[in-house]
Order: sequence, then structure tokens, then C-alpha cells
Amino acid sequence: MAKMHVKMTVNGKAVEALAEPRTLLIHFLREELNLTGPHIGCDTSHCGACTVDLDGKSVKSCTLFVGQANGAEITTIEGIANADGSLHVLQEMFREHHGLQCGFCTPGMIVRARRLLAENPDPTEAEVRFGISGNLCRCTGYQNIVKAILAAAATLNAEKEAAQ
Repeated sequence: MAKMHVKMTVNGKAVEALAEPRTLLIHFLREELNLTGPHIGCDTSHCGACTVDLDGKSVKSCTLFVGQANGAEITTIEGIANADGSLHVLQEMFREHHGLQCGFCTPGMIVRARRLLAENPDPTEAEVRFGISGNLCRCTGYQNIVKAILAAAATLNAEKEAAQ
């Protein structure tokens, strides 16, 4: 099968490659770019383990062909950390509030939570639960994930107020 030329920005870096048009974005990220943070969970777009941020929207990378991401700006869990290498506040709050157990859902959950907080900086518990409802966790019962996201929102809001 003929390969297509794709260009995109992934975690702030320009990427160019040849890929078969039928290649799913998740496979391109993992196999071509060696970004193994986004996980392949269900292969049916139900679990959200493969969630990435694409042009300002949370998407399940197992549902998109690489050609659909041509020219896009993509952020994976690998691109979430701060520029100095320290953990993003969401990563820190997931650690602090035990928002993970096996860790399989964590990358997609954090990427989705980051977009949720960008869209709604001060969510209620119900809004957090609804906002992450497309991402499944089989271990935690979501209690600590929700606590972690709410704590991250409070921290980010406090930092924003202090900077003003």
C-alpha cells in the first residue's frame, strides 16, 4: 500500500513521516514516534486509555487515522510535564491523592483532565465526573481520581490568583 507523507506537531516538536493511510494515530504515536504513554486498551474507543489532545480537543487516538491528524498539534502524556521536567500539577495531584493504582488508564485520564480544566477551570465534582466519563478505570472507583482533579483545579486557581 502506498504511504502518505504526514506532518504534525507532537508535544511541541515538528514531526514528519511516511505512513500507510490506514495506520491508526495510536499506532503511529507508539510505533513510529516511540511515545508509549498513550495506551491501547480496548481497540473499540470505549476505554479512553489512548486519549490525546488534538488541536485543543480530547480525542481517542484509536479512532483516528494518522492522515486525519496531518497538520495537527498533538499533546500526549509525555508532553504534559513542565518545561523544567517537573510534574504537571495534575500528575502531582494524581500522585498525592492516590488517583492511580495499576496506572493503565492514568495517561489518558490525565490528558483528558488537563483539557477539562482548560475548558472549565473551576469544575464541581459532578462536572469532573461527567468530564472524565469517556475514560474508564477498572481499579480505583474514581474517588481519588476526582479528588486529584479537584485538587489540581484548586492549585491552578490559587496560582492564577497569586500571579495577579
